[in-house]
Amino acid sequence: MENTAHPDSVLIIDFGSQVTQLIARRVREAGVYCEIVPFQSAEDGFKRLQPKAVILSGSPASTLEDGSPRAAPVLFDSGVPVFGICYGQQTMCMQLGGKVESGHHREFGRAFLEIDKDCALFDGVWSVGSRHQVWMSHGDRVTALPDGFEVVATSSNAPFAFIANEKKKYYAVQFHPEVVHTPDGAKLISNFVHKVAGIKGDWSMSAYRAKAVQAIRDQVGDKRVICALSGGVDSSVAALLIHEAVGDQLTCILVDHGLMRKDEAANVVAMFKEHYNLHLIHVDAVDRFIGELEGVSDPETKRKIIGRLFIETFEDEAKKLGGADFLGQGTLYPDVIESVSFTGGPSVTIKSHHNVGGLPERMNMQLVEPLRELFKDEVRVLGRELGLPDSFIGRHPFPGPGLAIRCPGGITREKLEILREADAIYLDEIRKAGLYDAIWQAFAVLLPVQTVGVMGDGRTYEFVCALRAVTSVDGMTADFYHYDMEFLGRAATRIINEVRGINRVVYDVTSKPPGTIEWE
Repeated sequence: MENTAHPDSVLIIDFGSQVTQLIARRVREAGVYCEIVPFQSAEDGFKRLQPKAVILSGSPASTLEDGSPRAAPVLFDSGVPVFGICYGQQTMCMQLGGKVESGHHREFGRAFLEIDKDCALFDGVWSVGSRHQVWMSHGDRVTALPDGFEVVATSSNAPFAFIANEKKKYYAVQFHPEVVHTPDGAKLISNFVHKVAGIKGDWSMSAYRAKAVQAIRDQVGDKRVICALSGGVDSSVAALLIHEAVGDQLTCILVDHGLMRKDEAANVVAMFKEHYNLHLIHVDAVDRFIGELEGVSDPETKRKIIGRLFIETFEDEAKKLGGADFLGQGTLYPDVIESVSFTGGPSVTIKSHHNVGGLPERMNMQLVEPLRELFKDEVRVLGRELGLPDSFIGRHPFPGPGLAIRCPGGITREKLEILREADAIYLDEIRKAGLYDAIWQAFAVLLPVQTVGVMGDGRTYEFVCALRAVTSVDGMTADFYHYDMEFLGRAATRIINEVRGINRVVYDVTSKPPGTIEWE
């Protein structure tokens, strides 16, 4: 079966890595269409797509374990170029006659490669004798190469850090070129798809838009869709994309659950009713949500309550409309990868989300999730394609559970109001300082801690507020924003002076490497 839709494509085999989609991101950045398939269905995916190149992902598994993932033999029998990354390198070597061992020095985090020989992937990137930073994450390592391979680069703890069989166009690395912590990694992947596989870089977000619209039409047909619209970038782009596909078959529902930022619900309703021809229903569900959340302290329980109430609210609204067959959501890939293993294999659940994992069996609706394979910045590019203004596209992400997970410990209406006011002042100061667009996400957190303070002539016993700001590109990794003390002092002073209930402000300087937990 000929692949007519995307004749120049890359197939990515997922062995369960948390960052597999970052590989796809790098390939798409190079202007090349790609698809990810779990290793269990790699052969079917290969026959269907007929790719010009294959990339093997990393994995938390060990090739030395019984039943650990393997690459389908057809991938090596096909004659197409193959690039193995981390676990992908290890299984490639084992399957082609090399050797992998455990018990050697593990290597996690920053490392440096010494370039020993030239290689097609190094063209315009690295030269013999140079030294370059990469990001390692492995316990096992290759100890013997298959026939035809040679070492082209090493690190202090990985003597086979970069290997190549130039004749067969097989390349394999022990590090992760897909993550930003390997500064030249995207160029290596670009060289693989363009210079080794010979693929043109002509795929674009407009092509993704057309493909997504057609996929929605094929899925929905002439049925009704309701869309969960929060007013954030993700749900808004999803709503506009679904509307482009099915028009008046779509009804958007904004659930005001009392966990949104100050004036958020009113601003969202005003914007969409004024600028977009979407059928929008505003549901006041504050009492319903806060009534069940009050006093709940466990973050996982909060998420489950919020998820259940969202579903129940959408069910109620669907009944008022006479029924709906589909529920549209703005789920992104970081939501998915931090919530469930893509392969159903060895990787563990890191974070639960109310909007991933499917719908309850009783709910007679199917999910429409046109953004499920995209990262935040890619969604913003798609938003521009759909005509959303830059001022809206640049909004900071604010997950659906909202203030509920920015209020650790028991939730009360009073604490939520305190947090809402502090958060609004913090964002106002960020905008006044001209820092909003330099920051990927910023928010206030009301800590479950009270301290004694002296304000004027009296003593107070009030809450501590934490401020967080991070920089990120893809939502998978983040680093704290480096404010100057003058800004922090100004923001903290305003919060303490203007918000009754807070007498101390701290700044969170936690970074977020791949897979770490956010504030709960």
